[in-house]
Amino acid sequence: MSRSWSAIIALFLGALLPLVAGDAPKLVPVFAERTFERPLGLYQPGDGKRIYVLQQRGTVLVFTPNGSPDGSVFLQRQVLHKGNEEGLLSLAFHPQFTDNGTFFLYYCAADPRRTVLSRMKVMAGDPTKADLASEQVLLTADQPFENHNGGTLLFGPDGKLYLSLGDGGAAGDPQDNSQKTSTLLGKVLRIDVDQADAGLAYGIPKDNPFVGKDGWRPEIWALGLRNPWRMSFDRKTGDLWAGDVGQNYWEEIDVIIRGGNYGWKNHEAKQPFEKRPAIPGAIDPVFAYARGEGQSITGGYVYRGKRLKDLVGDYVFGDFNTGRIWALRRKGDAVENRLLIQLAKGQQVASFAEDAAGELYLCTFEGANGNQGRVYRFEP
Repeated sequence: MSRSWSAIIALFLGALLPLVAGDAPKLVPVFAERTFERPLGLYQPGDGKRIYVLQQRGTVLVFTPNGSPDGSVFLQRQVLHKGNEEGLLSLAFHPQFTDNGTFFLYYCAADPRRTVLSRMKVMAGDPTKADLASEQVLLTADQPFENHNGGTLLFGPDGKLYLSLGDGGAAGDPQDNSQKTSTLLGKVLRIDVDQADAGLAYGIPKDNPFVGKDGWRPEIWALGLRNPWRMSFDRKTGDLWAGDVGQNYWEEIDVIIRGGNYGWKNHEAKQPFEKRPAIPGAIDPVFAYARGEGQSITGGYVYRGKRLKDLVGDYVFGDFNTGRIWALRRKGDAVENRLLIQLAKGQQVASFAEDAAGELYLCTFEGANGNQGRVYRFEP
């Protein structure tokens, strides 16, 4: 951990918030009593001198060691946020952000209802301010309904940009988007943002699985997903993990592979959906839990930090509705899942985050109508 990052944490850490007894990890408010407006992400890009907190209704705040404890506005972008699942959903900093000042946004927009992937730069010489005039839209996806927008934007270890999109919403994927090869909905995408192909604002990697295949969007990396709200790369193995929100019975965790079909809407986890036929070669989830345990999975991270020895190599994830946080451990073909934390009533598991050292964070929605929230760090 950089000294500058340590200084930020030392400045903002509040009192411990013990949520369970025993040797389970505890949650520490990173910004003491500071609340946020529906926080969905914490980021530590580049040289680690700043941390950024994304708020769903269109604002990104930046915190520096010598700045205000309340942070300052890095970016304020008008977005569509009428629905509970709409808004500014994700942010990704270019791997060479320190040198090129480039970052990417994924958000919802209106007229027509759509989701947008765009590129921006910081103001010249000032990484604490975004240059809104620099925005370049890379791609859009029409959204027929207000929910299931997916929402994770991140760079892989290969330097390519990945984006998860939901099936377009409503119940039961009424437009069959997840298996439809001509749409980006219900998919994980992979693009090259360091070059542009003819007629595009980005490049199509030549090793994408469906390049040159008739009727397929070449951006598609994987398909058959319902609403992969949060996904992340294991920084040690490079595996791409996703939590896919279920329909009626199951919440599932998938490891996303090149060309993988995860079965929706013919399957919900391993179970046939509405008596539909099985999809040959569909990939089963690594783990699924029934609706008695939770109703809306929030994907997390494989823990690779140093503070929580018992969690190293475990996939930490949660459930938005029940406030439960678990750790999943793979042992060959078998998995073990254990409950780590039960949040207090009124706290919702909105998103997880990871810093440059691999330490783990939690963003919650709290308060009346869940319109406020906090950012916590996992501590032993």
